[in-house]
Amino acid sequence: MERQVTEDDFDHGFKAIHDEEIPWEDGLDNNLLTLPPGIKVKVFSVDQAMKRVDMKVKFPPGYVEPAHSHKSWHSIVVLNGRMCVAGKDLRPGDYVFGWDGLHGPYEYPDGCEVFVVFMGEGTEHEWSEADHGSYEKVWAPETEAGKVALK
Repeated sequence: MERQVTEDDFDHGFKAIHDEEIPWEDGLDNNLLTLPPGIKVKVFSVDQAMKRVDMKVKFPPGYVEPAHSHKSWHSIVVLNGRMCVAGKDLRPGDYVFGWDGLHGPYEYPDGCEVFVVFMGEGTEHEWSEADHGSYEKVWAPETEAGKVALK
């Protein structure tokens, strides 16, 4: 039986939110991203009717996001730090788009903060723990925090 869409599924009202109004959460506590431990998230908006989630994600220095797929698309804008993927060293203002095909791994040699919009059937990442465990980092850190994380 198909679920009825109700008023509670819509989150289309105007919003103006200060960043500090939303606390960082442990990325595993909210079950949104299903990635290896270490990330933090701030969820700004969830709209069940549009199947849309707007959030910020913070990756610690040295973090590697595994090659993955998911049942949604995402648009990502780098806010701070570095995201290294597909042979590109992305910096603040740079953009990434991913769909349901395999993409990544993403390296964050110096840490990174991004704004992400997901739309689709879910934000959960599907990835192989065995493949991720055997991945060798490509990108060298540039910051002291990244160099410490490398050790």
